[in-house]
Amino acid sequence: MNHAESLRTEVARAALALGAPQDVTPVLERPRDPTFGDWATNVAMTLAKPLGKKPREIAEALIAEMDLPSVGVTHAEIAGPGFLNFRLDAGFLARGLLPILAHPADWGRSDVGKGARVVVEFVSANPTGPLHVGHGRQAALGDAISTLLAYTGWTVEREFYYNDAGVQIANLAKSVQARVYELAGQTLAIPDGGYHGEYIAEIAQRYVAEHPADAVGADLIAMQAFGVAALRHEQDLDLQTFGVKFDTYYLESSLYSDGRVDKTVSALCASGHTYEKDGALFLRTTDFGDDKDRVMKKSAAKGGDYTYFVPDVAYHVTKWERGYHRAVNVQGADHHSTTTRVRAGLQALNMGIPIGYPEYVLHQMVTVMKSGEEMKISKRAGAYVTVRDLIDEVGRDAVRFFFLMRKGDSQLVFDVDLARSQSEENPVYYAQMAHARMCGIFRVGDVDAASVSAHGVDLAVLSEPAEQELIKQLLDFPAMVRSAADHLEPHRIAGWLLETARAAHTWYHKHHVLGEPEAITRARLVLARATQLGLSAGLRVLGLSAPERM
Repeated sequence: MNHAESLRTEVARAALALGAPQDVTPVLERPRDPTFGDWATNVAMTLAKPLGKKPREIAEALIAEMDLPSVGVTHAEIAGPGFLNFRLDAGFLARGLLPILAHPADWGRSDVGKGARVVVEFVSANPTGPLHVGHGRQAALGDAISTLLAYTGWTVEREFYYNDAGVQIANLAKSVQARVYELAGQTLAIPDGGYHGEYIAEIAQRYVAEHPADAVGADLIAMQAFGVAALRHEQDLDLQTFGVKFDTYYLESSLYSDGRVDKTVSALCASGHTYEKDGALFLRTTDFGDDKDRVMKKSAAKGGDYTYFVPDVAYHVTKWERGYHRAVNVQGADHHSTTTRVRAGLQALNMGIPIGYPEYVLHQMVTVMKSGEEMKISKRAGAYVTVRDLIDEVGRDAVRFFFLMRKGDSQLVFDVDLARSQSEENPVYYAQMAHARMCGIFRVGDVDAASVSAHGVDLAVLSEPAEQELIKQLLDFPAMVRSAADHLEPHRIAGWLLETARAAHTWYHKHHVLGEPEAITRARLVLARATQLGLSAGLRVLGLSAPERM
C-alpha cells in the first residue's frame, strides 16, 4: 500500500469512528498550490449531512481521531469551509521511492482485472489502401489502451477486424483491373468510389508479373483476392513500422462462410424484435434507445443485401462466445451511430450480454500541418497522408506521442515542424530528454545505475521543494495508470510524463547530484534512479523508447 492509500485508509478509519456510513470513500487530491500541503480531502463536507454537523467541526474531530504519525503526516490543517490539508514528512514521502528501485518492471502495475479476458479491437481498416493518419491515431490509442489494461491485471488480446467483402472490395478489384487494362494498352475507367493511388498501379504490375496467363485482366475474382492480400500485407508493414502487433485477425467474409450472419438474423427474428415493411426486414432498435428502427435486410428491389450493422452484430456475438466478456472497440467518430445499433442487436438476442457491451472509444480525425500549410496528399496514396509518410517525416516515437497527448475525442492538429524540432517546445523530445538527463548523471559520475540502492541511505535529506515535487510526481504514477485504464484514456499518461519531465528538469537545473556531501549525493542518486525508471515506465506504456542520450 503506497502512502496515498495509507492516508486514505486512515482518514476512512477516523470517519467510521465518528459514525460515518460504512461506504465512506474519502477522495484525496493534490492541492493546486503546493504550499497548502501534499494532500487535501473534502470528506468533512461530504459527511456534514449524514453526521448532522458542520464540516469544520467534523474536520477538527477527524484530525483528533487520526493517528497522523503512522501515515507520515507532520501537519494537518483546516482550510475554507472544511477542507483538510495534510503535509507529509519528507523522509516518509521519499521512502515511497523504494518499490520503484526494488521492482522497476512492476512499477505502476496492479491486479484490478484479476486476469479476466478482454479483447481490444482497433484499426480494422478495409484492405483498400495504405493506412492513413486517422488509422495511425487509432493504432496508437488501441495499443496504449491495451497496455494500460494489461498493466492493471487484464488478460488482453489485440484484434484486427478485416472487412474483406462488400462494395469497397469490389471497387478495389475493378480499380486494379482498370490498371491491368492500362498495362495491356487498353482503356477501362476506374469505377465511381474506386481507388486512384499509385499503389493500385503497383498492385496491377505485380499481378501481371505473377499471373502472366491473365495479362489482359479478365479474372476479376483473382484480382480481388490478389489486391486484398497485397494490401493486407501493406497494412501489416505499416503497423510493423509503427510498432503495433495484433494477436488475432478476424475476416468479415468468415461470418458469411461460417453461416454466422444468417444464424444471427434468424435469432433476431425469433426474438420478436423484427418486422417486415415495404419488402425490407427491420430491427426494432427503438426498443433499446435508438431514435428510429433500422433496416437489417434491404428489399429485393434494392438488392436484398444485409445492411452493414448486421455482420457487426454477428461479429460481436463471436467475441462473446469466444469468452471475451469485456470488449473495447477503438473507432473513428464517424462510427458514432454504430454503437447504438450494435448494442441494440446484441440486447435483442437476449444472450445475457451486458447493456454496455462493447465499450467504444471514438476518436476524431487528424489534421497534418507542415510549414504552416495542411498536408492533404501522399505521393503513393494520392488522396491522403499515410502513417508511413508521417513516420518518415518525424519518427515513430513522435507520431505515437502526438497522437496520444490529446484526449481521443478531441480534434488533433499534428504539427510536423514541431514534432521534428529538438527543443523544449516539442513534448516528446522534452519527456525523453528528462530520461536522458537522468542517465547522463550516472554516465558522468561513472556510476552503475542498476547498482543504486536505498539501503542505508537517509532519504530525509531530499527535502528541497523541487525534490519533493519530483517525488510526488513519481509516486502518482500507479494511481495515474489505474485512472487512465479505468477511463480508457492514454492521454493521462502523456500528461503525467510531461509534468514529471518538467519536475525532473527543474530539479536537474536547481540541484547537483555529484560533488555534494556524501549523504546528499547518495540520496539524490536514489532519486535520479527512481526518476529514470519512472519516466521509462511511462514511456513504455505509450509504446515509446527511453533513450539514454539525446
